[in-house]
Amino acid sequence: MADVNQGSVLPSETPALDGLNATDSNGTDAVNATVAKFVATPEGTALAYGSLVFMALLPIFFGALRSVSCGKSKVAGENGCDYEYRNSSDMPETITGRDAARFPIIASCTLFGLYLFFKIFSQEYINLLLSMYFFVLGILALSHTMSPFMNRIFPANIPIKQYQLLFTQGSGETKEEMVNYEFDTKDMICLVISTVVGVWYILKKHWIANNLFGLAFALNGVELLHLNNISTGCILLGGLFVYDVFWVFGTNVMVTVAKSFEAPIKLVFPQDLLEKGLGASQFAMLGLGDIVIPGIFIALLLRFDVSLKKNTRTYFHTSFLAYIFGLGLTIWVMHTFKHAQPALLYLVPACIGFPLVVALLKGELTEMFRYEEVSAEDVAAKEGTTQVEKKDK
Repeated sequence: MADVNQGSVLPSETPALDGLNATDSNGTDAVNATVAKFVATPEGTALAYGSLVFMALLPIFFGALRSVSCGKSKVAGENGCDYEYRNSSDMPETITGRDAARFPIIASCTLFGLYLFFKIFSQEYINLLLSMYFFVLGILALSHTMSPFMNRIFPANIPIKQYQLLFTQGSGETKEEMVNYEFDTKDMICLVISTVVGVWYILKKHWIANNLFGLAFALNGVELLHLNNISTGCILLGGLFVYDVFWVFGTNVMVTVAKSFEAPIKLVFPQDLLEKGLGASQFAMLGLGDIVIPGIFIALLLRFDVSLKKNTRTYFHTSFLAYIFGLGLTIWVMHTFKHAQPALLYLVPACIGFPLVVALLKGELTEMFRYEEVSAEDVAAKEGTTQVEKKDK
């Protein structure tokens, strides 16, 4: 789960300083420094925001599709079928109602903590530490994202070798596994490619490398974070709706952290790409929280569609179109009023409201709210296990 939801679409109007401390031919200082604001062209603005919308849709669409097969594998394992996750990181994490209720509080504490860190400590050192942290996470996320594609294109005549990375603690009967990661030749190739992207990101902080990691994080989030039921999804989105509005409109915390945080937790696209090419530097941005949070709800609706055992994907298509509408409305309002917007202010009503109206019209509203991927007994068992683990620690 993401540590913090950077949930705002932010305009890019970074001041460019021209003529500061300029000196004329006689050695006298030219005091009349000028400050000019970058103004994007209509074409550059349209390209930037259109690209952000397109990039946001990719992890939602493919992550939702992958969550279906991931969910089927999970059910097969629970029913005693011959299935086992190779690594625990491949298992979906179920979000319960209690998790959903606590998440906005945890996210708020994390966001404000980051804000204080940026105010008290040097931004350079904080971002260096965070860059190394996300460097490791990004390599793993991108490798996991590439794995299905590698399975399809990997030559059949090349032998596949199995590897295992195992760290244990203690010895004898007290031996305990700390890390047990299994991988093969195809995974090694994915890790090498992902590491190259990671080194590129660390050295250059290039926006393309940032987006590759950001898309991988978002796709993995949509695929592996599973809402327990529709009610849990409404609780989570409703809580983060309030969270997003408060931290964007009520304070400058969200905008400050989003602009100071140099990590691949947001998608960016330059508004001056047409003028400066790949070296462009004036960015519009979209936080990953505005992709993952609605995305896991849309993925839940796709799995609900599958559970109906019909040949239609009504609720998935409805919520997907609702997301496009909500994000487009966000960008339009932001561009009109020239102010950062909490995207969930528009995305949450659209992504929840549209599917509920369709369910009401089709007479499937009760069935929708009865749909549950994890039973109440399993949720209670999970929470009980968590409490026991805390006591043991």
